[in-house]
Amino acid sequence: MASEKSSNDQYWLKSGIINVMQNFTSVLFGFGGFYLMVRMLDKHSFGVWTLFVATTTIFEMVRSGLIQNALIKYLSFSESSEHNKILSASFALCGGLTLLCILINLVIAHYLGQIWKSEEIVPLFMLYSVVYLFSGILSQFHWMEQANFRFNGIFVTNFVKQGVFFIYLVICFFFKIKINLIELVYIQALALLLSIMVEYFFVKDLLNFAFQVTTEWVKKLLNYGKYAFGTSIGSILSSTIDQMMLGSLLSPAASGAFNIAVRIMNLVDIPTNAIAVIVFPQSARRLATDGEAAIKYLYEKSVGTILAVLIPALLFLFLFPDFVVSFIAGDKYEETVPILKVTVLYCLLIPFGRQCGTILDSIGRPKINFMLVMLNAVINLGLNYILISRIGVMGAAYATLISNIVSFTIAQTILNRILKVNTLNTFIYAYRFYPEFFMKYIKPRLT
Repeated sequence: MASEKSSNDQYWLKSGIINVMQNFTSVLFGFGGFYLMVRMLDKHSFGVWTLFVATTTIFEMVRSGLIQNALIKYLSFSESSEHNKILSASFALCGGLTLLCILINLVIAHYLGQIWKSEEIVPLFMLYSVVYLFSGILSQFHWMEQANFRFNGIFVTNFVKQGVFFIYLVICFFFKIKINLIELVYIQALALLLSIMVEYFFVKDLLNFAFQVTTEWVKKLLNYGKYAFGTSIGSILSSTIDQMMLGSLLSPAASGAFNIAVRIMNLVDIPTNAIAVIVFPQSARRLATDGEAAIKYLYEKSVGTILAVLIPALLFLFLFPDFVVSFIAGDKYEETVPILKVTVLYCLLIPFGRQCGTILDSIGRPKINFMLVMLNAVINLGLNYILISRIGVMGAAYATLISNIVSFTIAQTILNRILKVNTLNTFIYAYRFYPEFFMKYIKPRLT
């Protein structure tokens, strides 16, 4: 029993460190690239790039939402004799969905250019079809690693992918090379191609399977993934609809100003993303072995840990928004300061929603998670249209805050009924986090 507990602790510590490093470097490269781009691009061009990235992120989420969680869940505790069929079905679905999304992308490119009054965005979407094909291959490899509780390759290849893009921006910045948006998409394609080549060496032992596409496993993955698919769409719409509506109702520049606040908040979202990656395969396995009581503890403990890390950072951002915005984006984005203060408030609720979705998916309740996320998306969409039309950019911030409060209240009520989750316990675990971390990991190394 002690050996099992020690092994579990090692899993969490090792996986946690790798995933925190991965998310830290991801946000660091993303933030570093943003820091350079916001200084090299004018407001309109930066807004166009913001809208392009927001849209292409939806395509990425469509694919991962339909396949990722289903693949990880079934590979985590299915018989090894079924793994060939599961992997074959996931590869087939990934390929088919990739081609479908590329077709949709090509069809809507000109329409989006018209409603956002930016024809220069059209060739970006056209070239993105190649990028999307490469990212599909890399994503499939990453999901296979995650399902086998391996994260090293994911960390290395994400580092390569984002590092190449960042290095290009650094070269352009210091040598004063004028950047063209279409060139940035070419660099994305190159970075992904290099990442695929590197990732192959991490997953080649997992690729030794007979390709057997069966209707049974395609249906199983689709039946499980359809709710996660809808959840992903709702989730990404909730996080990007404000920027898209700002682009259509006001201007790409307004979308860019709002995006700056979102980028700043990404810096404090590292632990949320890292722990979500670890919790999903663990919760799927612990449900089968320890029952729902273990899942209740897993949710409360993981949210508490995230809050312990987030609260100091959020407090600093709320008290000194002028300094943060000026330091990060310069003096031409003063309108971002009040947006950031509102953004900080709803960022405190994000760990509850993110872990709620992870837990519901892992215990076989993806339909509930889907309904919660879609409700949030609908409320967010309606409020954004009303408030942006009436009060401008700040309307997007208030709309997202209100929709997150409503979703938080409903989600906590559902978790209480299903798993007897007590929201107060998350704050208790947050309070206990620092002394526990010190006693378990710091003090033994000091003695």
